[in-house]
Amino acid sequence: MYKVACILVALAVAHAAPQFGGGGGQQQYTTPIPIIAYSSDVNFDGTYQYNYETGNGIAARESGYLKNAGNPETEAQVAQGSFSYTGPDGVLYTINYIADENGFRAEGAHLPTPPPLPIELQRAIEEVNARPTQPPQQQQGFRPGFGR
Repeated sequence: MYKVACILVALAVAHAAPQFGGGGGQQQYTTPIPIIAYSSDVNFDGTYQYNYETGNGIAARESGYLKNAGNPETEAQVAQGSFSYTGPDGVLYTINYIADENGFRAEGAHLPTPPPLPIELQRAIEEVNARPTQPPQQQQGFRPGFGR
């Protein structure tokens, strides 16, 4: 419910903000953009979902739940969804995302992606991961803190 309220407040602030006409590539809106579809369900167990669509083609949906509820060591809020809008170039842009204990991750055809790792670095990582994780045994007669 909190997220839904935040989105509605953000939309209201964006709509109420002054729009500058003229140069700079920004449009001046003279009529409000209607919300043509909206739904929201918030459940007592912490699950939720919402979606909306505006008159200018913006659309968003999200669902979420509390993962490992009641276990403070592993409890995490999970949210996943998408939003889309038409850019100034007339292209429809869509972003799919998930946010959980591993952070926020977004995907979209227009988003940049990192270049692949060089093969040498991939091999070095594989070699390090293949090594045993136990510390080496101490030498016979060696006592830490005292020289030999």
